[in-house]
Amino acid sequence: MDESLRMEQALQQLALLIRRHAPSNGTHQTSVPSLALMHTTQVSEPLESVYKPSICVVAQGAKTATLADETYRYDPSTYLVTSVELPIIGRIIEASPEIPYLSLKLSFDPDVILDIVKETNRPVIDPVEACRGITVNRTSPALLEAIVRLMQLLDAPEDTPILAPLVIREILYRVLQGEQGARIHQFAIIGSHAYNIAQAIQLINRQYDRPLVIEQLARSVNMSTSAFHKHFKRVTAMSPLQYQKMVRLQEARRLMLTETVQASDAAFRVGYESPSQFSREYARMYGRPPMLDVQELRGSIASSNALG
Repeated sequence: MDESLRMEQALQQLALLIRRHAPSNGTHQTSVPSLALMHTTQVSEPLESVYKPSICVVAQGAKTATLADETYRYDPSTYLVTSVELPIIGRIIEASPEIPYLSLKLSFDPDVILDIVKETNRPVIDPVEACRGITVNRTSPALLEAIVRLMQLLDAPEDTPILAPLVIREILYRVLQGEQGARIHQFAIIGSHAYNIAQAIQLINRQYDRPLVIEQLARSVNMSTSAFHKHFKRVTAMSPLQYQKMVRLQEARRLMLTETVQASDAAFRVGYESPSQFSREYARMYGRPPMLDVQELRGSIASSNALG
């Protein structure tokens, strides 16, 4: 069977499986803890979140992921990989009631990547320079077929605990065979620049509400301050302070939107000492003052739910 036919059949199977296990609009968790499904019948407003190391595969429709000022588009012919935690603005750009947007996100542990590389006996090359922690890759039939097998396990709950980890390893192996495999692999090499930056990113995300001391953070991952700055920007497309600011503002927006926290309280909870500085930086990022932005966002979500 030729590759294009294999791709078409696998995408059809994948779309049917996602529809069955995610029958309504929204994000659906599954019995595989690292696997989440998305189904939506309309394009979306830009939505921020911190993407953990994960693979995002689209069966129908299309989506964009924006990191700093870079935008990545992915659809059924491509898939997105994030190798580190990154503050991403996601937006579904192709979806309709007739052809809904259907996708899945599979989170992974970078240690499994290194384990797979060791088993393949490929030489482990530590690149001199770290690279961007987000990539878009061409989808292959072999990758899609492995993902279909993982989705089929949702219909066999007694098999899932044993077989799902094996199929996930196969999926990650297929990803490493892809065009960006070497770039993804470097984030799992202990001591590499990419690995060190990934460790620093985890620290920032755990302590985003605390003041950021760059020299201390660089020392904690055994890097000089200048090397840390350079490689951090290569991985994330922003400086450490810009990264922390994005994480803080995203979390503040979430608190106001989902927990109805007042702007001043949200500011203090994410680490701002000055509510006025918070409001200025928030408006610069989102184009509106905090409470006005959240009101607009609530109205947009209510409208979407009514249409859905």
